[in-house]
Amino acid sequence: MARRESIPSRSALERLSAALGRFKKRPATVTRMKSLDKALGNLEGPIKDSGASVTRTALPRVRIHEFQLEQVFQNLIGNAIRYRREDPPIIRVAAVRDGPDWRFSVQDNGIGIAPRYKEQVFELFKRLHSVAEYPGTGMGLAISQRIIERAGGRIWVDSEPGRGSTFCFTIPFREDSAGNG
Repeated sequence: MARRESIPSRSALERLSAALGRFKKRPATVTRMKSLDKALGNLEGPIKDSGASVTRTALPRVRIHEFQLEQVFQNLIGNAIRYRREDPPIIRVAAVRDGPDWRFSVQDNGIGIAPRYKEQVFELFKRLHSVAEYPGTGMGLAISQRIIERAGGRIWVDSEPGRGSTFCFTIPFREDSAGNG
């Protein structure tokens, strides 16, 4: 049975507020892979230490605050590295046009998530494992969900224990963000 822990702290709540509240002006169009490149740069140590392999397809331009998209990628890729099996993490980042949206995905070969916890993992401070097993605050997916919802999209996970996870999120297509360039 999975163990849940709540770890509320003032500094954690302040980080959440800062991540979501500081962007009052209209977001700019984020070009190509800039946010992903920054997230990968921030995760350079854990990627190297874990032996992770990260591949990606071309990513579209989207209208969202650059830092917020960087934060989403950093949270999802960081989790793929953290919640790994014995084998080095294999992570694939992709995006495809899906009707009125761009659908992004971050797929990994990690430990996976039982279906009954697919919604719970997005709750603030909800953890499926102890901090001793897997360090973290229980904030990353909650922050990511709020960022994506504020951008007009949605986020979800497809997963099976022992078979990895694919986190998907959408960002609405806008005429001024058309193309991959």
